[in-house]
Amino acid sequence: MRVAVAITLTDDERKTLMKWSRGRSTPMRLVKRAQVVLLAAAGKTNLEISHEVGMARRPVGVWRKRFAEGRLAAIEKDAPRPGRPSPERDVLTRRILEATTQTKPKHATHWSTRSLAAELGVSDARVARVWRAHGLQPHRVKTFKVSNDPDFAEKVHDVVGLYLNPPEHAIVLSVDEKTQVQALDRTQRGLPIHPGRCGTMTHDYKRHGTTTLFAALNVAEGVVIDKCMKRHRHQEWIAFLKEIDARTPAGLDLHLIADNYATHKHPKVQSWLKRHPRFHMHFIPTSSSWLNLVERFFAELTNKRLRRGTFRSVPQLIKAIKQYVEDHNNHAKGLRWTATAEEILAKVRRARATLDKVTSD
Repeated sequence: MRVAVAITLTDDERKTLMKWSRGRSTPMRLVKRAQVVLLAAAGKTNLEISHEVGMARRPVGVWRKRFAEGRLAAIEKDAPRPGRPSPERDVLTRRILEATTQTKPKHATHWSTRSLAAELGVSDARVARVWRAHGLQPHRVKTFKVSNDPDFAEKVHDVVGLYLNPPEHAIVLSVDEKTQVQALDRTQRGLPIHPGRCGTMTHDYKRHGTTTLFAALNVAEGVVIDKCMKRHRHQEWIAFLKEIDARTPAGLDLHLIADNYATHKHPKVQSWLKRHPRFHMHFIPTSSSWLNLVERFFAELTNKRLRRGTFRSVPQLIKAIKQYVEDHNNHAKGLRWTATAEEILAKVRRARATLDKVTSD
């Protein structure tokens, strides 16, 4: 009787195998193999493993032995199969890759597996296999914007310097307004979340007015100073500056990081700032909202409280926002910026160099 190979795992191996076994973004064959190894490490026999995993006893022994001999790499990929690769297959793969990356269909913006298969006279399954093997996803697109601000480098050094080396006896605040926050009420009641089914909500809604959220994020502590107002003119901006002034220690300078919205630079705002010398404004480059940390707070507020919320009036919306801010402040943690100005500028230079090589349509 053949004795099953004993398996002993390191902590890193166990962590990787557990990740694979969950199967969220892992091929099913690798999920099964990871489960086999984990059960073998737990002392299970091949017969017991075959019953639990739903795999024949012989392949259980094969993968158990392969792991013992080659560890993770031995089960992550299939062993090379014998035989010479077909030259026609290599030519076809190159044709699929060239067509996908260098051409577009006549009446569409991108290829699908079926449209490209019809164009090349191959099966859509073959196109799909080539795309998976080379990480191609023509149906997906990411947005981006490279700033054209002539003072981009100077502003990046200024703002990032505040994040990485904040001045002493001062508070660094990331400030902005989230405009046109709508009080939306769904036209019908949605169904609650249920095992095997996500929650539902109607695609249409009723509008009950809007508010503008002004927020100042204390970078060191993570605490947010908030104020909701009907509009976002320079009058409201000055009112919010007064709110910041009242809710921060009087003996500390205030360094405010803001975007280039005209309201922030209005003459009356400039006049107010001159009368309050502890306020120091720092403006991010144009098209660079990612540099303003308060945007991260706005994203969390939207995802966790507003997007699925139901509000039948503006006061109800404002109350929900204030409750979220209060809970956030009760569990606030300081934010840590890690990217240096030089790293950001180098990445922007690479992006611009790549864009310069692309010919416009």
